[in-house]
Amino acid sequence: MAATYQIAVIGDWESVMGFRALGLDTYPVNSVEEAREKIKELAKTNCAVIYLTERLAKDMEDVLARYKDELRPAIILIPGQDGSLGIGKNNIQRAIERAVGADIL
Repeated sequence: MAATYQIAVIGDWESVMGFRALGLDTYPVNSVEEAREKIKELAKTNCAVIYLTERLAKDMEDVLARYKDELRPAIILIPGQDGSLGIGKNNIQRAIERAVGADIL
């Protein structure tokens, strides 16, 4: 029997609640510290993907660096209710550059 993995969304209430309708586990938080603790907690479970709002991620570079090269969980940055800060796009661009050796975007 194949393992069942969880997909989680962490961010402010307004940004994450829409994902609940898609069947994802949502974790509304009020601070960067709450988000840090939730990521550490989820990393110890069967959580494969964590969507994290850019607003929180901008103050969590250490956490992002910690899990950047780990197989699980993959932390994917998403815009919050205020729109994109460009952090997620920049991270994807850097990952592509590492993979192919050039900026193709």
